[in-house]
Amino acid sequence: MDPVNLFDLAAQQARWLSVRQTTIAGNVANANTPGYRANDVEPFEQVLDRTRVAMTATQAGHLGGGATDANYAVRQQEPDTAVLPSENTVALESELIKAGEVRRSFELNTAIVKAFHRMVMLSSKA
Repeated sequence: MDPVNLFDLAAQQARWLSVRQTTIAGNVANANTPGYRANDVEPFEQVLDRTRVAMTATQAGHLGGGATDANYAVRQQEPDTAVLPSENTVALESELIKAGEVRRSFELNTAIVKAFHRMVMLSSKA
């Protein structure tokens, strides 16, 4: 049985969330580094827009769906607050808000996968 596409999408979002959390942690770690520019990861919606979904024949007469791998672009973010005299653009308040968003997204992603997994397991028992 091939994995359901929802599991692939959830795994891709989990990887993206991991990269974003690492980027946010790097920003917080460099909050006092002179000249450091805050970074962020491109929005997940843009990653999905770049992901090409293609039909793949696994056997003659059978079709399955697959998605290409997408890389996540980490880029410097434009400062949304005043730049510090040290030319550091990290605003700890916004970084902590982003970290909270990532945590909530991880929790939602996990809850959806658990619910879908239970549904698949219940349907296969019957």
